[in-house]
Amino acid sequence: MSIVTSTPALSRRFDGVRSSIVRDLLALTERPGVISFAGGMPAPELFDAAGARASFDAVLATAPGKVLQYSPTEGNADLRAAIADRYSVRGLPTRPEDILVTTGSQQGLSLLSMALVDAGDVVLVESPSYLAALQCFALAGATLVEVPSAGEGIDAEALAQLAERHQPKALYTVPTFHNPTGRTLSSENRQQMVDLAQRFGFRVIEDDPYAELRYSGAPVPSMATMSATDQVVCTGSFSKILAPGLRLGWVRTDPTTKPALVVAKQAADLHTSTVDQAAAAHYLASGRLEANLTRCRTEYGRRRDTMLAGLPRALPAGSSWNHPDGGMFLWVTLPPELDASQLLAAAIDHQVAFVPGAPFFARSPRTNTMRLSFITYPPDVITEGLNRLAAALRL
Repeated sequence: MSIVTSTPALSRRFDGVRSSIVRDLLALTERPGVISFAGGMPAPELFDAAGARASFDAVLATAPGKVLQYSPTEGNADLRAAIADRYSVRGLPTRPEDILVTTGSQQGLSLLSMALVDAGDVVLVESPSYLAALQCFALAGATLVEVPSAGEGIDAEALAQLAERHQPKALYTVPTFHNPTGRTLSSENRQQMVDLAQRFGFRVIEDDPYAELRYSGAPVPSMATMSATDQVVCTGSFSKILAPGLRLGWVRTDPTTKPALVVAKQAADLHTSTVDQAAAAHYLASGRLEANLTRCRTEYGRRRDTMLAGLPRALPAGSSWNHPDGGMFLWVTLPPELDASQLLAAAIDHQVAFVPGAPFFARSPRTNTMRLSFITYPPDVITEGLNRLAAALRL
């Protein structure tokens, strides 16, 4: 009788799925003295810690047995109502029962990939696209097909051709203050995408965690307002506007997606933290979020402007970058002969970090690109970080 001593293999679904470079960089950038433009980390000094503490104290004082207990998979009723109201105020009528609370919007993407995608299905993604979403769809066994850009938008003609050729299951997009590029799609471009989704029968997954972080320009309607059917499903998050440590997000569902998403959520974690949901609902009812959001928008706008003003002296001649109206990121294109991944080591040596752009591409990486986040540090630290980046890129 032979004895097998080898370790069983991992699931093949992990073949070719890369670790997130952003998460991997955190270990390096947490070293003392490093100024990191790599992660989309909200400024900790702008967290409303006093308000959060008051809300946790209140729910623990008034209903400890309830908020420390198991809760419904769909989420806290008051929190779902508050999220629905925020959509309705922004022009997208929404009912509390349309909302499924998730453990961060990242879980929402995982649940959607599980509910909507079978192995081998085509999912269309922007080029470049949010890295963690690419991971979700790849783990679900999807075939990722990039949709090229046209200026500051999606190439609608190319999208139509790809949809006809591949018969995709879904299109994933971050239309407002895109991660990683910071761009915002125009109303016309959004309508083109929704029209094509209806024509070819695929869903649009509108990932929208940054829309309330606008510092200039006029708001653009949600893509869900442009569809007369349930063609668009939305995700959102409190990580960017309240606190990422709460891990609170949601999916705006519809009758065709909700049952599967609820089952997927039950299988994943039963429900999101009861006490965190209750505290968030209390905090929203207190009215403190709007005041703190106003403060954050003002400060983040200053930080964006500081970075934009400093880039001409920090980057090599021939570089270009965009001017986002909000969000957390801007996108840099270096001269074609430079590789941002190779430059990262020099930057780390100079105690500054960024994210190379190549990992954000599903198929055809552009190695001379990088993502810079401008929200984590005050203007004087951003200026010092850009000085360090300039020194690193001169090597």
